[in-house]
Amino acid sequence: MRQIRALRVAAVAAGIALMATGCGATGKSTGSDSTGAAGPITGLQIMVPNTPGGGYDTTARAAAKVLDDEKISTNTEVFNLAGAGGTVGLARIVNEKGNGDLTMLMGLGVVGASYTNKSESKLTETTPLAKLIEEPGAIMVSKDSPYKTIDDLVKAWKANPGSIAVGGGSSPGGPDHLLPMQLAGAVGIDATKVNFVSYDGGGDLLPAILGNKLGFAASGAGEYLQQIKSGEIRVLATSGENRLEGVDAPTLKESNIDLIFTNWRGIVAPPGISEDDKKSLIAALEKMHASAGWKEALKTHSWSDAFVTGDEFQTFLTDQDKRVADVLTKLGLA
Repeated sequence: MRQIRALRVAAVAAGIALMATGCGATGKSTGSDSTGAAGPITGLQIMVPNTPGGGYDTTARAAAKVLDDEKISTNTEVFNLAGAGGTVGLARIVNEKGNGDLTMLMGLGVVGASYTNKSESKLTETTPLAKLIEEPGAIMVSKDSPYKTIDDLVKAWKANPGSIAVGGGSSPGGPDHLLPMQLAGAVGIDATKVNFVSYDGGGDLLPAILGNKLGFAASGAGEYLQQIKSGEIRVLATSGENRLEGVDAPTLKESNIDLIFTNWRGIVAPPGISEDDKKSLIAALEKMHASAGWKEALKTHSWSDAFVTGDEFQTFLTDQDKRVADVLTKLGLA
């Protein structure tokens, strides 16, 4: 596997599963059992386009574990190819035309990064497989923050927007950027005055939150649950329609802020894969989605099930692409 050295941009990425039909999508099964059914797939790779510890990474590794535990695949490899907000990984997946072994875990961040980083590779060139999950964003501060409530934060932020650093685990155009920009608009702050600091994934963002390098952070709560439960991170509000289970914080709507914002993650494959490979990959994801192990992963990470595949996912991606482009154009970033 060739390595591509990093730039720096914003991100989305994707990778996952193959299902055993005859020989499986890759044509590499481990053999048959006594009933003649094909064994698990070998050689499957899931690429994560940012650093370990972030939302993409967590989702990819949870999916790989279920795929292996359910014997849909065996020794599924998850690897990180960080850089340029996920567009280094995007370039890799686009350049691997026809490779039925490689997938990439991606999400809203990669959509935005492809615009803000002016990537030559586009998500519309990939083969959409499945949208897996949705999760609300969370407005978070360290335990030592002077902001005890979302009202405290908004009051200080409105008084001097540029003085409060806002951190996110994605580049401009990603979910951790779009959430505070939309939050600013909802509370009457000019979004162009927001002091946004970009980190390449949740693994990089976490020390900035804990080290009080930010006024607040906007990201998915799922990858910080350990620190939230221990009290190291305080959640001021979440951005979903309903409260997030296991997180003691109101929604923005409950706090009289008219905003609902949801992030999502899914899986794509390279362009030009065979129709048999595409069908087998989607079938594998469908089998994973139906498993008890995946249902437990959704609960553990406070993810909402948002499973759609194939053409429906492609339609969703096209819509998201247009929405993100419109927002970034208004901000002068696309």
